[in-house]
Amino acid sequence: MSTSHLEILFLNNKEVNSLAGNSMPDVIHDIERVLSMLDKGEAINAGKIVLHWGKTIEEENIYGRINAMPGFVGGEYNMAGIKWIGSNPNNYKQGLPRATVTVILNDPISKVPVCISDATTVSAKRTGAVAGLAMKYLAVQNAQTMTIFGAGAQSRTQLEAAMVVRPSIKEVYITDIVFERAESYAAEMTAKYPGLKVTAVQDASGACRKSDIISTVTIATEPVVQAEWIKKGALMINNADYEYTYDCVRLADKVFVDTWETIKHRMISTVALMWRDGLFKDEQITAELGEIINGKKKGRENDEETIYFNAVGMGVEDIAVVSRAYHKAVEKGIGTKVPYWV
Repeated sequence: MSTSHLEILFLNNKEVNSLAGNSMPDVIHDIERVLSMLDKGEAINAGKIVLHWGKTIEEENIYGRINAMPGFVGGEYNMAGIKWIGSNPNNYKQGLPRATVTVILNDPISKVPVCISDATTVSAKRTGAVAGLAMKYLAVQNAQTMTIFGAGAQSRTQLEAAMVVRPSIKEVYITDIVFERAESYAAEMTAKYPGLKVTAVQDASGACRKSDIISTVTIATEPVVQAEWIKKGALMINNADYEYTYDCVRLADKVFVDTWETIKHRMISTVALMWRDGLFKDEQITAELGEIINGKKKGRENDEETIYFNAVGMGVEDIAVVSRAYHKAVEKGIGTKVPYWV
C-alpha cells in the first residue's frame, strides 16, 4: 500500500448481502461472537452519538436522526470501523426505507479506511439476530406463541431469527398502528413459513396474554404493552424506545440487556427511563447477554421466570458482519475499488 496511491473497496447492497447479510444463522453467529468478545475485552464498543432533528424523542420520530457508532472487533474479524445510520420515519412517502446504513471499515493497525459498504439489510438482520439470541438464551425452550409489535423491516428479521432459534413457534400475532401493514405482513409471512399461523390483530392484549415471546420494534413514544397482558414465564424483548410500561419491568423476575452503559447513554427505552427517574438501580440488571454466552452468569433457569430484555444495538455488531463480507470480497475479487489517494 503506497502513500501516493490508496484504494477503498466499495460494496453495494447486493454484494454485501450475498457475501454476509442474507443468512440469518450466519448473522446470529456473528452477533454471538461479538457479544462474547465484548465481555472478554476482545472488542470495543465506543458508544452511540446521535445527531437529533428536534428537541424531544417525539420530534426525533417525526424529523429523524443520524447515529454514529464506532467500534472494533477482534478475533477472525479483526477490523475497526463506524456505522453511520440515517433514519426518517416519513421516508416511505418518497418510496425510501426508513433507515439507510453505511459502514466504513478501517484497518486496525494503520487505521486507514479500507472499505465503504451499504449495511441497510445487515442492520435489520443484526437487530433480529440480537433478539434471536435473547430468545435462544432467555425464552422458554418450547415457546409456541409470539406477538410482534410493528410491521416494518425489523419485524421481519425478528421472526426470521425466531424461526432459527425457536422453531417450536407455531403461532405469531402481528400488530401495527396501520392495520393494513399488519395484514400485509401476515400474508407475506404465512407464505414464507408454511405451517406457521400468522394473524394480524388490531388489539394485541389478547395475543400478548397467550404469548411466550413478545417483541416490540416500533417508533412508539408511549408504551404499547401493559403489564396485565404478560403471562407468567413470558420473555419481553424491548428493541426500541419506551414500548413497555414501567410495571412490565417491575413484573419481571430478571432483567437482561445487551450493553447497560450504552442503554443508559441513549436514554430512550423503558428500563433506561426508569433508571433516570430513580426507579431502577444498576445492580438490578441480572446480566448482559455476553456474560450469559460466556457462561459467567445464568440466563433463564426455569419456565416460570418472567424476563425483560432490552437491546440498544451496537455499531460493532454491524462492523463484524460487514468485515466478514469484506474478507470474502477481497478473497473472491468482488466489489469496486475506488481511488482514495491518487
